[in-house]
Amino acid sequence: MIPYDQLAAIRLGYGLSPRLTPPADPSNVAASVTGATRPDPQPVILDKVRDWQQQGQVLGAEEKRGGGAEARQALRDHRQTLRAVYAEAVATRFARAVDDPSGFGERLTWFWADHFTVTGGTIYLDLLAASLVQEAIRPHLAGRFADMMVAAETHPAMLRYLDQARSLGPNSVEARKNPDKPAGANENMAREMIELHSLGVGGAYEQGDVEQLALLLTGLTYNPRQPGVFRPARAEPGAETVLGDSYGGGKASIDDIRAVIEALATHPDTARHLARKLSVHFVADDPPPALVARLEGVFRDTGGDLGAMNLALAEAPELRDSFRSKMRQPFEFLVASLRALGLDGAGVRALSGRDRQALLMQPLAVMGQPWAYPSGPDGWPENAAAWASPQGLAMRITWAMTHPATLARPLPDARAFLRTTLGDTASEALAWAVPRAESQAEGVALVLASADFNRR
Repeated sequence: MIPYDQLAAIRLGYGLSPRLTPPADPSNVAASVTGATRPDPQPVILDKVRDWQQQGQVLGAEEKRGGGAEARQALRDHRQTLRAVYAEAVATRFARAVDDPSGFGERLTWFWADHFTVTGGTIYLDLLAASLVQEAIRPHLAGRFADMMVAAETHPAMLRYLDQARSLGPNSVEARKNPDKPAGANENMAREMIELHSLGVGGAYEQGDVEQLALLLTGLTYNPRQPGVFRPARAEPGAETVLGDSYGGGKASIDDIRAVIEALATHPDTARHLARKLSVHFVADDPPPALVARLEGVFRDTGGDLGAMNLALAEAPELRDSFRSKMRQPFEFLVASLRALGLDGAGVRALSGRDRQALLMQPLAVMGQPWAYPSGPDGWPENAAAWASPQGLAMRITWAMTHPATLARPLPDARAFLRTTLGDTASEALAWAVPRAESQAEGVALVLASADFNRR
């Protein structure tokens, strides 16, 4: 039988490491999540991004006014500085995943950031997305789902990504002041709040609920030159009815939006949707119904306490019953490889920009998971077939054969590497093959390219 510490590290975390001792029981695995709730050493937060955007607007205006070469250079320097800040934020995500003894907290950070997917496109949007992880996801990993949902839905990164920042109540004060300017409620955010973030596609809602929620959400917007994210003058007047309950009707307030998010976050259909989604991510593409039912019950009984959900997952016997039912996504594969090779977070941060691109970012993209750019608001796919493309698998094999020698000098003895990387879980075929490899590099590659390592 696989020891629990190995099982949890592989299934709930980012794998084993010769330099880390994972928690040995479910309660400590669940408790370890609090480590991931702490902010980064130099966190990218919204207030900083606002300041950077305002600086960029000033520099851009100076350039347009004919500031010449000096103004153009100042704007280029500003953007280059911000690109370096963002690159460090990405490196820190890798480093924290490498250093997390259990890995569970950082896996949850990835899961919930993917659940509330946003993408960038410009350096400012990239930084906004990083600040959402920092301020809306991490603090709530072991708290109430409703609090996380409020923080994520009202974050400027989400407002920009789902076009909510341009949504305008058709009868709002601002619309009436500008009758020649097109005005209307954008339904993108309302639909994703219901279909993806809470009730799920099969939830008990109708198109009318989406339309009413879209009207209620008008007023949410983002301008880096203005504080907050709510403008009453943009909000549609009157009350809206969502899932049978009425919101608003008096003076427009963000409190009405928080109230509807609270209702969505604690809805029974949300419990079912999130229970299944967590089970799919951590246990099996076709999750055991008993596990889904237990997690759903925990969510309902606790009012959406994610700490209780974390413990229920850590205790789940299905982790053992469904061992190696999941394909590691590319980010998981790279982090698990770095851990297995004995790297620490400081070593990851010490990589040059060129090495980060060659060893991490470019392989990640070729494997099918370009950093922070899923194809849609539903995030990255979960099914194994999505990550088993010929190109993606070829890149994993190439990475295993070529990059470990750059990252770990000297390379570990292949037989010891097999033990520290897979513990008691190595298959007989791999245990036979690794000692017979022609070189240490080939032996290490056999482990990292194996089905044993690529599935959890």
